[in-house]
Amino acid sequence: MAQGNLKYQFSRLNIAEKLIAINVLVFIVNSLFPFLLGLSKNSIVQWFELPKDFFDFLVQPWSIVTYSFFHGGFGHLFWNMLLLYFVGRIFLNLFDGRRFLNVYLLGVILGGLFFILGYNIFPAFFNLTAYLIGASAGVNAVLIFICTYIPNQEVRLIFFNIKLWYIGAFVVLMDLIQLPYSGNAGGHLAHLGGALLGYWYARKLLNGTDIGAGFSRFLDSTVNMFKGGDKKAPLKTVYKKKASKNASPSTGKEYDRQTHQKKIDAILDKISKSGYESLSKAEKDFLFQAGKEK
Repeated sequence: MAQGNLKYQFSRLNIAEKLIAINVLVFIVNSLFPFLLGLSKNSIVQWFELPKDFFDFLVQPWSIVTYSFFHGGFGHLFWNMLLLYFVGRIFLNLFDGRRFLNVYLLGVILGGLFFILGYNIFPAFFNLTAYLIGASAGVNAVLIFICTYIPNQEVRLIFFNIKLWYIGAFVVLMDLIQLPYSGNAGGHLAHLGGALLGYWYARKLLNGTDIGAGFSRFLDSTVNMFKGGDKKAPLKTVYKKKASKNASPSTGKEYDRQTHQKKIDAILDKISKSGYESLSKAEKDFLFQAGKEK
């Protein structure tokens, strides 16, 4: 009964909240089990962290993604998950969970590649031993994505409002400044890789190209392979749907659904042409509610 209730509660979470729950669970397991069993602290994480050496990476290629689910301490986990929660709320008001996962995971992957390439290209890192863990690259990707997609949208930051693009520029600038001095050069390289992915994804999407479409199909095929080939049901989305001009709703419910989607499409068109700030309060509220219904 308890297991069924946990599954139900987990299924009700949005994709950002699910990622937070998984990260917290991994942190607990990685901290608790080695302690209880009298093992070394890195007995679990060593199989999932991303090594700087390319040949070590080839031995555990899954680490290009799995490194992002492990954290070096409670503070590391807390700040990453707090930021993921807030940027997730903004992102999921505009897009569906599939696109969020695309940006997040592609940010993790590019951040990991920046880490490996940085430590094998730049002489300053040649003699250093380093491994990468943490969700920062994925979180940065989502943050910079929304800062690029709706740059003039203002958010409340403690006592004052600030435009998103200011936040994005500050985050990237701080990573660049701290790269030589912080003692966490690998982490900052990964942050910059995630930021680049988020910026590139948003710019291409504003021009009508979804660079994550192929990655999304790859995820689908991977899931279907483990499910024995069953086709995955399409996710609900607040993105544009092309409907046949001759199609007519057969029920009142279908008519309401189509009308609802047409209003969403019109708002998204307005955002793409004039930006998020051009929306009225009613339109912003409507889009926010539509995002919650996914």
